Amino acid sequence: MAKSDSSIFERFSNWATKFTGSSYAFLGAVAIVVIWAGSGPVFKYSETWQLVINTGTTIITFLMVFLIQKSQNKDSKAIQIKLNELIAANEKASNRIVDIEDLTEKELDQLHCYYEKLADFAEEDEDIHASHSIDAAKRNQDYKHEFFKRKHEEWLLKQKK
Repeated sequence: MAKSDSSIFERFSNWATKFTGSSYAFLGAVAIVVIWAGSGPVFKYSETWQLVINTGTTIITFLMVFLIQKSQNKDSKAIQIKLNELIAANEKASNRIVDIEDLTEKELDQLHCYYEKLADFAEEDEDIHASHSIDAAKRNQDYKHEFFKRKHEEWLLKQKK
């Protein structure tokens, strides 16, 4: 996307995010507080003097919440796209994981439990480089089920003899 395609707000928010996270912004904020504190005796520590800093910090905090949220949303979306690309590019990764951020909290908890079990399986492997995916785990489970079902049927046949 070309820079000219971005909106005025987009350019401003990018600039403001970079600036407010800089050491210049921090030093500026410290300078404002020092000047405000130093002016206390001049204004005899009046209620108006206190109101100036309270109002200023409240307004800045209110605006920064939205700026931070916009920046966080953009960063999160970019990271999700990068992760989706890695999943799509890796032949051993399960494509079912692409865009899971759209799932409900309950569905994410279920997936989390599943991956905890995969981690347990991986710990039991002698080869720490073995790959596990949802599809591979399902194939392993199906194989085990068929294997033990066959063994059980063989055992039953031996019992009948």
